[in-house]
Amino acid sequence: MNLLKAFAALKQLRFFSLIISFSLAMPLVAISAVQGVQAAESDLVVYSSRKEHLLKPLTDAYTKLTGVKITLYTGKEGALIERLKAEGAETQADVLMLADAGNLGYAAQEGLFQPLNSTLIEKNIPANLRDGAGLWTALSIRARTLIYNTNKLIPSDLKGYADLADPKWKNELCLRTSKKVYNKSLVASLIAHHGEEKAEQIVKGWVNNLAMKPQAKDSQVMQAIIGGGCDVGIVNSYYFGGLVKQQPDVPLKLFWPDQDTTGTHINVSGAGVIKHADQVQKAKQFIEWLSDGQAQEIYAEWNNEYPANPTIKPSELVASWGEFKADSLSLNEVVKYQQQAVKLMQRVGYR
Repeated sequence: MNLLKAFAALKQLRFFSLIISFSLAMPLVAISAVQGVQAAESDLVVYSSRKEHLLKPLTDAYTKLTGVKITLYTGKEGALIERLKAEGAETQADVLMLADAGNLGYAAQEGLFQPLNSTLIEKNIPANLRDGAGLWTALSIRARTLIYNTNKLIPSDLKGYADLADPKWKNELCLRTSKKVYNKSLVASLIAHHGEEKAEQIVKGWVNNLAMKPQAKDSQVMQAIIGGGCDVGIVNSYYFGGLVKQQPDVPLKLFWPDQDTTGTHINVSGAGVIKHADQVQKAKQFIEWLSDGQAQEIYAEWNNEYPANPTIKPSELVASWGEFKADSLSLNEVVKYQQQAVKLMQRVGYR
């Protein structure tokens, strides 16, 4: 009899979980009936599009330092944004963490953030890496840069983003799909720097030089280059860091483009305080801590990224890639030209 009761209870719990998933349409990783109780008991609720294993070292360190309990929900950026819009004032979330200024800017445009109003963040993070209205801030930097096969090319063969449109790279270029926000932001930066007409010529040249259809992931771009399918591509620097840790002798190397002009395109992961957050002050303090010493060192060592705080050095591995001139373009400009970038890529057939 007890067994039957237990089975019935289990069925009821499963039914309850299914109802939750169905009603929210886009469920987040790590949400369950049990974790709903944990969220109610936590001091801070964080929604994040970054993988849990990348954030746990940060949240664990903060809890150990302050005693503040953090409930972390992870999911795709689009699902997170739509969930917050649907939850409105009823949301449990206090902090939203997203990758890429394009996503952060979209969340701000949708009215999901409130101003940080933090002199500490303004001190720690350069102005070009923060929202102009103070709604979000960068917390880590990644370069979207060139990567090449060291068995096929040498650095003097390469120049910059525009050079990849030259017919000399016909059937030698690999790219990730244009659907990924990383490439939307890169093309937005080209529009900001060169104007839409010139940017369109560059991206059309990329399409003409593709060795294969655009890949779904940066890791697939790197594997295509290793396999001889192409000689050069464009990836986020931290993907290369992850690969090198697994395969130290991989025949790939990063190249920093446009060092004599605009510099290498950079983007960020960042965060903001939710408009309807219950714990506004705690959320602000958490983001301030993320912008400062200990957290920035964790970003550097754990994620193969560059600290957004310029007083913190990158990890030994990342530093080994060499110093480079980063594009100083405000990420607000990248956000501004996102939609134009999407339309441009559609016009030239970059899929």
